[in-house]
Amino acid sequence: MTQTFAIDIGGPASIPLTGADSTFPINRIFCVGRNYAAHAREMGANPDREPPFFFSKPADAVLTGSTCTMPYPPMTHDMHHEVELVIGLKKGGRDIAPDDALSHIYGVALGLDFTRRDMQAEAKKTGRPWDMSKGFDASAIIGEMLPVMGQDVPQTGTIALSVNDVLAQKGDLSDMIWSIPEVIAELSRYLTLRPGDLIFTGTPEGVGPVVKGDVLKASLEGVPDLTVLIA
Repeated sequence: MTQTFAIDIGGPASIPLTGADSTFPINRIFCVGRNYAAHAREMGANPDREPPFFFSKPADAVLTGSTCTMPYPPMTHDMHHEVELVIGLKKGGRDIAPDDALSHIYGVALGLDFTRRDMQAEAKKTGRPWDMSKGFDASAIIGEMLPVMGQDVPQTGTIALSVNDVLAQKGDLSDMIWSIPEVIAELSRYLTLRPGDLIFTGTPEGVGPVVKGDVLKASLEGVPDLTVLIA
């Protein structure tokens, strides 16, 4: 007997691939918090090499494409940008060894993790979860994904974000407190990673607010640029 569903919710969200007609299907989205020392300091946290922590976003929070228009979300007056390198997994596993981690990556892309900072601050103050400050509609914007092979995964290079052509964030991938292989290995200790999972690998210093009409441009050498208009 063929299974049918009571309602139609459509297929999975996906990311366009550079130079291909196919797309990368999104399973789950994980994010590494405070993975650059300078950003940890600007957030008032300890920049030392402590165990990484993770949070997640729903797959349908993603907006994709090299040029996107993002509606300014409700319930906030202080939405902040965070530019990040995003990695997409082609295979999963548990307790992945760091030396084997890069072989699990299908591709990389530039991403913007948006935060309703005022809502997050209130949640932290009251000891409540801050899912709604991170997991709202279009809070995870991802540009075109570049397929890569193992050791070709970028682990150095300048990642930057400009707001209205003024440089706002700038860092080097080598400044990550936890490297990409270490992030994959550590996350796989908590759960079984699966094909289609995405990992936002952290943001450099310079996070700040955006308002309607702002144009954000993210860049990293060798990875497709990402441009976002806040509508």
